[in-house]
Amino acid sequence: MDTIFQACAIVGGTLIVCQFLLTLFGMGGDHDADHGGDAGGHDVGGHDHGATDHGSSWLFGMLTIRTLSAAAAFFGLTGMAAGHAGMDDLPTICLAVAAGLAAFFVVGWVMRLLHKLNVDGTVRIDRAVGCRGAVYVSIPAAKAGLGKVHVNVVNRTLELQALTAQQELPTGMPIIVVGVVGPDTVEVAAALESERKVHA
Repeated sequence: MDTIFQACAIVGGTLIVCQFLLTLFGMGGDHDADHGGDAGGHDVGGHDHGATDHGSSWLFGMLTIRTLSAAAAFFGLTGMAAGHAGMDDLPTICLAVAAGLAAFFVVGWVMRLLHKLNVDGTVRIDRAVGCRGAVYVSIPAAKAGLGKVHVNVVNRTLELQALTAQQELPTGMPIIVVGVVGPDTVEVAAALESERKVHA
């Protein structure tokens, strides 16, 4: 058993260190957090699947590299510590499993909390109305599809999905935000043409 505990501790600890270094150098991203938030917070298709499905979605949302790494590391470290303390195999395994599960849920809860704080702390998208920017990915005409824009909001440059009711807006065209469509989507128009609409 000691070999299994050592392997789990090494693998889990290595993954934790790698994730920390990637985050430190700006390459870690927020995939775990986004995945957790989407899995736990959205009901695909708008259907109510009942408490069992909501519970399984919540649990699935907890399954990330961070939570699994923490669980493996604490399982291994606790098992090694208990073994070196002279505990029998069964209590050692039970204690290691308990520590792994505790680490899994604590890290998952912390990541969800950080994600919520990050969402609450970001510039609210409704503040983008009236702000100027430029088209990053061309936007189809007549709301036929989505493009992307870079918008300066409260001294921060945000990349948002965008649609327009006007003609196609090519990459690089100056735009102004005239409305909010969704959590990360805005309606824009060519800057000169939209000024009257925003100030009306």
